[in-house]
Order: sequence, then C-alpha cells, then structure tokens
Amino acid sequence: MIKVFLFAHLQESAGRQEVTIDQGELTVKELKERLMDDFHLPSLDGVMVAVNEQYSVEDEVITSGDVVALIPPVSGG
Repeated sequence: MIKVFLFAHLQESAGRQEVTIDQGELTVKELKERLMDDFHLPSLDGVMVAVNEQYSVEDEVITSGDVVALIPPVSGG
C-alpha cells in the first residue's frame, strides 16, 4: 500500500488530505495519472512529488510502503 498526502488545491479537489493506493509498484508518472482518474484531480503538471521525503522524477518507481507527497506550486507576495 502506498500512502499519498495531498496539499493545497489538490486536497480540496479530492476532498481529503491523504489517500492510499493498493498497488505494489508504479512510477511517479503512473501514480499521477491514477490519482487524476480516481479522484478527478486537475492536471498534475508542475506538481512536485516527494517519495519518502526526497523529491522525485517522473520515472522513479514507488513501491508498497512508500509515502508520497504531492506539492503544488505556491505563489506568494
């Protein structure tokens, strides 16, 4: 099981701050696609992904037991 934490507008779109994915292994790109389909999230282009507190690239493999955070870009003043 993969635990995924959502932040900012992603949390609002999904209606929850964390979700679990019952899959043994998938890439960051596959995870993004699955989350967009399953939770009707907006495009995840530009969203930073951290796997076990390390920023990750699209082709990194996520395995069962990993913790993932999706962090959208933030603007401020």
